[in-house]
Amino acid sequence: MRVLITGAYGRCGTALIDHLDDGGEHEFTYLNRSDRPDDHPYGNHDTYLANVADYEAMHPAFEGQDAVVHLAGHPSVDGPWPDILESNIVGMYNALEAAREHDVGTFVFASTNHVMGMYETEFAPELYEPGFDLTVDHTDPVRPDSYYGTSKSFGEDLGRYYVENYDAPTKFYALRICSVRMPEYDHPYGDAEYGVENGEFERGSDAYVREVKRMKCTWQSRRDFAHQVEQCLRDDDVQHGVFYGVSDNDRRWFDIEHARDVIGYQPQDNAEDWDEPPAGSLD
Repeated sequence: MRVLITGAYGRCGTALIDHLDDGGEHEFTYLNRSDRPDDHPYGNHDTYLANVADYEAMHPAFEGQDAVVHLAGHPSVDGPWPDILESNIVGMYNALEAAREHDVGTFVFASTNHVMGMYETEFAPELYEPGFDLTVDHTDPVRPDSYYGTSKSFGEDLGRYYVENYDAPTKFYALRICSVRMPEYDHPYGDAEYGVENGEFERGSDAYVREVKRMKCTWQSRRDFAHQVEQCLRDDDVQHGVFYGVSDNDRRWFDIEHARDVIGYQPQDNAEDWDEPPAGSLD
């Protein structure tokens, strides 16, 4: 399968490069708004340079593709409206239009848990404790917590509109991704260790412990994320589906049974298996 990845060099895109681009069943094309130098860990890939908000610049990359994994967008929950509008609203429309124009059948969309973020706002921090009684699934009302979350909810709805009204795409998968991190922080202590390294708080502080507890709920390992995307690319049945992107964490409040049943998602990781950060991060 020929697969285009937009926003290829972010946290999620590099997880796909690391775990799926092995010369196997998929032939990948990468689209990003900027390239990487040759000595960068991801600098040895050919890159189609374009901003997804610029339709004329980006749509040729969709030609000849069987699927697109649309990861490009403004990633910040605190992002200002003009940036959200350009990247997440206009960019999403452009990606779907390009898929329609070039007859790309499968569209995998990087949505976000922040589409449902007000559930966390309402119940945190008690929500992060083991045994808290809340499970949110794909049938629950959308409750975005930001312009960012709202823009991703828009993307999910726009995807449904396209598959129900145009010849392409024919399959749309919205992954409400929780907490995927770069390789050095790909563990439930990742956000807490990042905060220590950037001088935000000390290891063992209340803020550190809170970050760990939250990540033990929301972490999705890079390999689990890549596996979930691969299951979408292999699926032949879904027209429009919403699935939560989270590992099989004991403390998660997002449902993954729907993803198990419909696309065969079988996560390998559980944040509760970790009781300390990797040894190297403690140096």
